[in-house]
Amino acid sequence: MPGCGMTAPAGAAASNLTTTPVERRERRPVTMLGYAMREDESTVEIMLVDLSYEGCGIETPTEFQAGEQLKLSVLRRGAIDCRVRWCSNGKAGLIFEPETPKVAEQRARQSERVPIEGEVSLRRIGQINYRVRLFDCSPEGCKTELVERPRIGEHVLVKMPHLESLDAEVCWVDNFTAGLRFEKPLHPAVFDLMVERLQA
Repeated sequence: MPGCGMTAPAGAAASNLTTTPVERRERRPVTMLGYAMREDESTVEIMLVDLSYEGCGIETPTEFQAGEQLKLSVLRRGAIDCRVRWCSNGKAGLIFEPETPKVAEQRARQSERVPIEGEVSLRRIGQINYRVRLFDCSPEGCKTELVERPRIGEHVLVKMPHLESLDAEVCWVDNFTAGLRFEKPLHPAVFDLMVERLQA
């Protein structure tokens, strides 16, 4: 994984995991305390050390098995279903399990924008980055300040703290404020962690 300090070591347990490969994206360093619940309901304290939209890297005192199912809890914000991709020498890579269509549909209907006072980077395609205020956010989109006024329907890149850029579509523009829709909705686990970082 480019730029990732949590790349699976050669010969790690991941080499024995026979699953369909997943797209790997850049992971950003974080430091967050969490807990992993195993299928026998035992709980292990872990440290989240990097994060992407699809998964995370952790430090763990316990040896997990590649393919093992876990429930990850960070900042007491609910449990996240995930799977161990590899584990070696006190570190492990986890993949967030995709939501079922039914759960995703229910979440989309219930999502409310969370008021946030923070800053993100916003860039029109082919233009330079600007630091702008973020007013609110949901897993599906956000409301931001503008420096340059984009066209409705134009695609822009939004860079959240500790995560790679998100492709978003401009849904509306009002003076120097815009509503953006993410091309790929955020996993609830990633959204909760992002909000926590922005509000810290």
